[in-house]
Amino acid sequence: MQIIHNRCHYVDKQIIRLQEAPEHMPEGETPQTVSMLTWHNMVDVAKPGDRVEVTGIYRAIPVRVNPRMRTVRSLYKTYVDIVHVRKVDKGRLQNEADKGNEGGEAEDVVAPAFQEDNELNNASEKRREELLELSKRPNLYEELADALAPSIWEMTDVKKGVLLQLFGATHKQIDKEAAGGSSRKRGDLNVLLVGDPGTSKSQLLQYVHKVAPRGIYTSGKGSSAVGLTAYVTRDPETNQFVLESGALVLSDRGVCCIDEFDKMNDGARSILHEAMEQQTVSVAKAGIICTLNARTSVLAAANPISSKYDAAQSVVDNINLPPSLISRFDLIYLILDKPNEATDAQLAAHLVSLYRLDQQPAPAPVAQRTLMEYISYARQQVHPKISDDAAEQLVNTYVQMRSLGGNRKIITATPRQLESLIRLSEAHARMRLSKTVDADDVAEAERLMKASLQTAAMDPKTGTIDMDLITTGRSANARDMSNRLASMLRDKLLPRQGSSVVLADLQREMQEDTGMDISIGEVRDALAHLERESVVRVTRNSVTVM
Repeated sequence: MQIIHNRCHYVDKQIIRLQEAPEHMPEGETPQTVSMLTWHNMVDVAKPGDRVEVTGIYRAIPVRVNPRMRTVRSLYKTYVDIVHVRKVDKGRLQNEADKGNEGGEAEDVVAPAFQEDNELNNASEKRREELLELSKRPNLYEELADALAPSIWEMTDVKKGVLLQLFGATHKQIDKEAAGGSSRKRGDLNVLLVGDPGTSKSQLLQYVHKVAPRGIYTSGKGSSAVGLTAYVTRDPETNQFVLESGALVLSDRGVCCIDEFDKMNDGARSILHEAMEQQTVSVAKAGIICTLNARTSVLAAANPISSKYDAAQSVVDNINLPPSLISRFDLIYLILDKPNEATDAQLAAHLVSLYRLDQQPAPAPVAQRTLMEYISYARQQVHPKISDDAAEQLVNTYVQMRSLGGNRKIITATPRQLESLIRLSEAHARMRLSKTVDADDVAEAERLMKASLQTAAMDPKTGTIDMDLITTGRSANARDMSNRLASMLRDKLLPRQGSSVVLADLQREMQEDTGMDISIGEVRDALAHLERESVVRVTRNSVTVM
């Protein structure tokens, strides 16, 4: 037989690989995968990362020994011919893309021709009224924060930050004529939790992973750059190179939870720079050059270098992370384990009550299912716009944060902090189901930002907020000290032209002259200034004056 192509009718075909959900996997086994086929308008109904129930016909097809021969192998290839796909998201929140573009915002999402109705999307009018009634409660913000991860005691500010991360801000697409080129403003918030071991950071990450619409939970040591972005493999059907999505791409429009963030290798970390700011992942492998969407919020947890946070050092010195990556987080929370008899007793009583069957802890003010439905409803229906009062207050707040440095040339806020303020304000307005961002939303965003900066960007030597610590890894005070030390070294070394000095002797001389405890690293930093000016040449253990 021969195909007459202009008399044929062609339909779309898609091969889908279904993988076992992590919670249904037997212990110690790798997840099983099943090949599936969809046709016609069922193509692209399920996206990578979705949790689905599939109805279909189990088929077996013969495999030829040679394409030109009729002889077939003894073993047949099996697959499932898909008839129906249903998304399973009970108890999880829904993302904005699930109902197309309802808010009038320019979203780069095209709804497929076939849209599977979801139970949460089909909330009855009565349920919708209940959610609207919930939004009118006077202390709604505190109740929702308490309902988030109720098994974790206190940590109210951290829960509020994570709650606003789940609500998210409005995604904006600016057209070419207005911006001189198409640009997209991210609405996803990134949160970093840093602290001592045993302060329930991983518990909070696990909870968010269970309720987030989609997303991957991964650990720093077990993640490679390829596993986070995409890897190239050869398709057994067509023998062509194909891209398999990694954790960040599978978490598109969801939350990617990364535990042990400080233990990632440098290759995996460099991938996150682009994903967290531009929200894309660029791949150039085996002739496949493309940019994949990674519109995901990153919730990360990290431990200090020596497992115990040292209050005498800055955040950058305590965590093994580059400053350029830390500056991309909107909120950085320090969770410290401080001994206190009263709070220790309350925490112990709360933990014991979780293990006792006869005495259950008090129920959360809002049920988890209701909380997730409320967040889903807010994300799909509410797209707040900034009012004139809020815009004026945002400008004033940013100017005020910038002026905290005074005349000492200390940077206390950067444009990234202003964008974070806008995102937090929009998320707070969405939490209230408000169509506009008001001054109260900006005030709460400012409070959360200052609570985060107060601990993260505090210079332990001067007690002031210094954003240089986050952006460059060194405070303005440390830079001034290095410049003063370089000036003193210049005056000391110029009379010794042509001679060499042992580095340890030079350190001891400087300590005697200044009466201060100067480390060998600080002496090397100061000598690096002089080396750039061609005054000295530094070798491993000595300094030669030019």
